[in-house]
Amino acid sequence: MNDSAKVAVVTGAGQGIGKGIAMHLVGDGYRVVIADIDAEAAEEAAAQVGAAALPVIVDVADEGSVQALFQATISRFGRLDALVNNAAFAGAHLGPVEQLELSTWNRLIATNLTGVFLCSKHSAALLRASRGSIVNIASTRALQSEADTEAYSASKGGVVALTHALAMSLGPEVRVNCISPGWIAVEDWKKQSRRKEPQLRPEDHAQHPTGRVGKPGDIASLAAYLLSDSASFITGQNFVVDGGMTRKMIYLD
Repeated sequence: MNDSAKVAVVTGAGQGIGKGIAMHLVGDGYRVVIADIDAEAAEEAAAQVGAAALPVIVDVADEGSVQALFQATISRFGRLDALVNNAAFAGAHLGPVEQLELSTWNRLIATNLTGVFLCSKHSAALLRASRGSIVNIASTRALQSEADTEAYSASKGGVVALTHALAMSLGPEVRVNCISPGWIAVEDWKKQSRRKEPQLRPEDHAQHPTGRVGKPGDIASLAAYLLSDSASFITGQNFVVDGGMTRKMIYLD
């Protein structure tokens, strides 16, 4: 193992987009902490990667758990160069706002938004020392909505705003950027017990101006670029990766 290699923590890296980002970074020479609340998923993903990965079980909504994550990172690798805040509850549709329980709202906000704050807070000193970078994963739902998605949309809108606030507070030593994915098919990036082929119709692809639904690699390649020295003049930005859907006018005939 290359002890001089850069080190990244990727939250929610056991499955889906987070796993795609973690594996891409390992391919770029990083050592990666696969941080996930799902032990089965984290350990399975780390086993796929090999010695360059460390699985750590973490609840990003719990401050003590987050502190333990970065302690484990330093204990194993001795440094931190990059943080990808990806962990989130994926369910956007939680029913009519009149029926949305406060406990459900609080739980989703705690993971999707407070988790980004806590991980950024407890990695800041380490990233300042390495002149590192943070990439937050938001969603196009920060910019547009369907009905009954208040908690998820609010959480992701908060991530976009937190991104530019952190960029001002942590710069110039640490750059902070955000990616807002659209429809990314992740069914075949789940842990083995839940993995399946995406069931995508021709019209699912055709409605995108790019002609297809997204893949984890579409997000991973941009995350890797934003973490790299090639992006050294980019901070505080939100990059929408959605096949053009947020730019598409849709009217009923």
